[in-house]
Amino acid sequence: MNQLRQIPFGKPWITTAEREAVLRVLDGDILTHGPQARAFEEEFATFMGAGAHCLTVSSGMAALHLAYWQLGIGPGDEVIVPAQTHVATVHAVEVVGATPVFADCDLTTGNIDPQAVARLVTPRTRAIGVVHYNGIPCDMDAIMAIAGQHELKVVEDCALAVGARFRDKHVGLIGDAAIFSFYPVKHITTGDGGMFASRHADLAAKVSKARAFGVDRSFGEREVPGMYDVPTLGINYRMSDINASIGREQLKRIDAILQARRTNFEALKRLLARVPGTMVLDVDRPEALQSWYCLTVVLEGVSTERRNAVVKALNAAGVGTSIYYPQPVPRLTYYRNKYNNDLALYPNAARISDQSIALPVGPHLQEGDIAYIGAAFERIIKEKL
Repeated sequence: MNQLRQIPFGKPWITTAEREAVLRVLDGDILTHGPQARAFEEEFATFMGAGAHCLTVSSGMAALHLAYWQLGIGPGDEVIVPAQTHVATVHAVEVVGATPVFADCDLTTGNIDPQAVARLVTPRTRAIGVVHYNGIPCDMDAIMAIAGQHELKVVEDCALAVGARFRDKHVGLIGDAAIFSFYPVKHITTGDGGMFASRHADLAAKVSKARAFGVDRSFGEREVPGMYDVPTLGINYRMSDINASIGREQLKRIDAILQARRTNFEALKRLLARVPGTMVLDVDRPEALQSWYCLTVVLEGVSTERRNAVVKALNAAGVGTSIYYPQPVPRLTYYRNKYNNDLALYPNAARISDQSIALPVGPHLQEGDIAYIGAAFERIIKEKL
């Protein structure tokens, strides 16, 4: 191979524009929950499309907590969630006191299986939590049909799905509530932070109060400085204007970011098609448009140990990788000890967790990086498998 490269799995695209935006905030009078946060909300809502109500928050996890809390879900309720997801998806259900009920995923996309969801509905079920896995939209027609039949709420975890669409609607505007994450390696970053979104204005209004102590008047709405009331319980999940100013500059480049990811994803997928014993998770449905967060390749018929050997060899060759996710959530120690679910019920989630590798496709890749990743992957598969 040519000279060794160093290709990180993810890297935020930070420019002079972000640095100058932060300095402008630092030179001003308001550092948190101010005009930058409000502007970011408005701009993100415009990006999502008609009917979107968006609220900046401190993290995607904070948005998930607010969603379930303000939907009134709590002790005694069940929420059907994917077994294959980041633990935050399920922690949010736990935090409000509800019980997570795990559904297996579809093997070709990694998304929650609607047929499994339908089998798990009980009289205690109050909501379905879906995750657009690595930016691949779920089958929202099937999910919403189940929700409508049983009068269930739907929460969309769009942490990796900025730009993904289903039937020409941005994901997050189909269910009742949605969350986005702006962690550094996501499509856009705010340093850290998240966004709550909903097509329901009344729910967004409740979340807006709850994320800021339950206070009834923002700074600009107070006739007498420092005077307000607290009519409802709240918490502090606000985003600073420093973070929001970064997000606003990032959002200006979202079209270029998505195009770069798509180009890289499709080029790498073509290269991996010639490697036997591999399967790339993707969506092949005209109504669904993914966001190309990464390329997840599943190695067929290998042990976790052999998958890990491939990962280490790729890393040694300078190719950054990740795993989405290291365990099905029911197999993680906290959930295994508390619920003791039959792990045989989640074979697809286990297969993706144990046999997959996530490869980079972000806009940080340089000329020749995709060819390098494809060649390194093909060579290492031949050597290790």
